[in-house]
Amino acid sequence: MENNTMFYVLGGVVAIYLFVTMRNRQKSKDRKSKKFMSDYNRKNKKLD
Repeated sequence: MENNTMFYVLGGVVAIYLFVTMRNRQKSKDRKSKKFMSDYNRKNKKLD
C-alpha cells in the first residue's frame, strides 16, 4: 500500500463537512419557511 493514508483521511473529512453543511442548509430552509411556526400562537401582552 502506498502512502495514501493522508488522502483517505482528507477525503473523509471533506465528506463529513459536506454532509453537515447540507443538513444545516436544510434546517435553515425549514426555519425560514412558514410551515416551521404554523401552529405558533403569539401571546398577547396585557395592557394595564
